[in-house]
Amino acid sequence: QVQLVESGGGLVQAGGSLKLSCVASGIINRIFSMSWYRQAPGMQRELVAVVASGGSANYADSVKGRFTISIDNAKNTVYLQMNSLKPEDTAVYICNAHISAIVVNYYWGRGTQVTVSS
Repeated sequence: QVQLVESGGGLVQAGGSLKLSCVASGIINRIFSMSWYRQAPGMQRELVAVVASGGSANYADSVKGRFTISIDNAKNTVYLQMNSLKPEDTAVYICNAHISAIVVNYYWGRGTQVTVSS
């Protein structure tokens, strides 16, 4: 069984920064990629950023230039450095990982709340 646990969320003023972490644990053969999604109340879940195990990354247009995703393969951990935060970034941020475990599958964390005040 694979578990993803996020941390680092909180309340921050507009213009501030937060760094999220997500650790994958369990019987893991290989991590192909890890991603961050977010979901605001009443909104659909949206992809924020994705990073492959080799380090190549892609971002949603709304966060380009402000957010940086990175992966530490030795620690099975993905990070999301969020700078210049805006009130519209307020959401639950949820980790996702494409992992080869007992089966190859996509796994989800439970999320961490990020609230940006104006």
